[in-house]
Amino acid sequence: MAEMSALKDSIINGDQNKAKEITEAAIAEGMDPELILNEGLIAGMDEVSKAFKNNDIYVPEVMIAARAMKKAMELLEPKLVECGVEPLGTVVMGTVQGDLHDIGKNLVSMMLKGAGFKVVDLGTDITPEAFVEATKESGASLVGLSTLLTTTMPVMAKTIEVMNGAGMAAKVMVGGAPVTQEYANKIGAAGYASDAASAVDVAKELMG
Repeated sequence: MAEMSALKDSIINGDQNKAKEITEAAIAEGMDPELILNEGLIAGMDEVSKAFKNNDIYVPEVMIAARAMKKAMELLEPKLVECGVEPLGTVVMGTVQGDLHDIGKNLVSMMLKGAGFKVVDLGTDITPEAFVEATKESGASLVGLSTLLTTTMPVMAKTIEVMNGAGMAAKVMVGGAPVTQEYANKIGAAGYASDAASAVDVAKELMG
């Protein structure tokens, strides 16, 4: 019988081969895909998130854990779809126009996936119009805007303005090194996160 505690540990330890092996075995045994997701993968990433918040681990360890989760999810995702298991919500993520930095954005995307969200990652240098289009296409209820440059912070405000003008109901959360809660409030963002682990908490709050 595939052990979910072992799957959880393989995610925490970033052992992608073990994560894949246990997930394969659990699926072969006919285990409930939602149980594998919640008690194995999400439980593991929850522990990684807590450790990251407490500064017990750092970005490289989170990346390795997320890579292990991704390998397991590649096997599990089709089974979740078959069973009709819905994600917590859909989030469109991107670094705003004029900024090519993506490490922070990638980290947030990984953490959100690890928490059970579906993530549509647009990449970097994304125009306000592209955010609107992707939100419409995906039916996302959340949009995450990232930037590392002070010079592109106004593009966050512009993106929110364009989204509001297009009648988008999706809530916008913002983050990145120069961004603050005060700035998020000023531009009308629904949420702000200072780091990737906090972004998951904010996303869950915004989903209600």
